Amino acid sequence: MEPEITIKGKFKELWKYYILQSLLAITTLLLIVLVLGKDKMVVISAMGATTFIVFAMPKTTSAQRKNVVGGHLVGLAAGTIFYFTTLPYFLEYSLAVGVAVFVMVALDVEHPPAAGTALAVVINEVSIDAFVTIMLSAVILSQCCYYLRGYLKDLV
Repeated sequence: MEPEITIKGKFKELWKYYILQSLLAITTLLLIVLVLGKDKMVVISAMGATTFIVFAMPKTTSAQRKNVVGGHLVGLAAGTIFYFTTLPYFLEYSLAVGVAVFVMVALDVEHPPAAGTALAVVINEVSIDAFVTIMLSAVILSQCCYYLRGYLKDLV
């Protein structure tokens, strides 16, 4: 017997917010993509998950500015460290994510998508361009969450 798919009761109550916040997510990420360009998409792939957290779960710890910006900064640092090692790729990738998780938790800047940033950096590239792209995206998303906080509801 397959489980029945139903619309959550919360949706019935907050459907306008579901639409508004989804449209805000689309608009914000669209602007980021248009400004940064198509060639940066792999590097900022973690921003899709950050966008979800900011617009679907804006009241959570992971959506706080210090977590969004700090988490991605940690992810960048961890990815950069392991990009420059001569370890086998499977160790570099695993260690970049593991170290990012450890440092985020230790510094109290937990932001799960930033583990994806560490992985994207260690796989793709380390450059000032990647740093600016990721941090600019993180700042824009965290500022949207901050300035729209009075209008956003947790949808999850």
